[in-house]
Amino acid sequence: MSEHIVPRKIYLVVCAALLGLTFATYRLALLDLGPWNVVAALTIASCKALLVTLFFMHARYGPRRTQLVILAGLFWLGLLLFLTMTDYVARGWLGRGA
Repeated sequence: MSEHIVPRKIYLVVCAALLGLTFATYRLALLDLGPWNVVAALTIASCKALLVTLFFMHARYGPRRTQLVILAGLFWLGLLLFLTMTDYVARGWLGRGA
């Protein structure tokens, strides 16, 4: 089985993107966007996680089986988050000053 060799330029571009996104996270923390701070920070964090997974964990060039495992893990995470949020929203005592 031959391994895919990623050019050094790709790693440098991904590293620069990660550094840029880290700086964006820092600058975002200095702004007051109200509840949108969390949304923006999680969006940036998701982009960074995607870059790390695709390039540094070699998921982009890996076999389909590896990609399937990653997608199954993301599906499971989404399912758990969805079920947690349905429980959180369904509670009537929230916001009444427990």
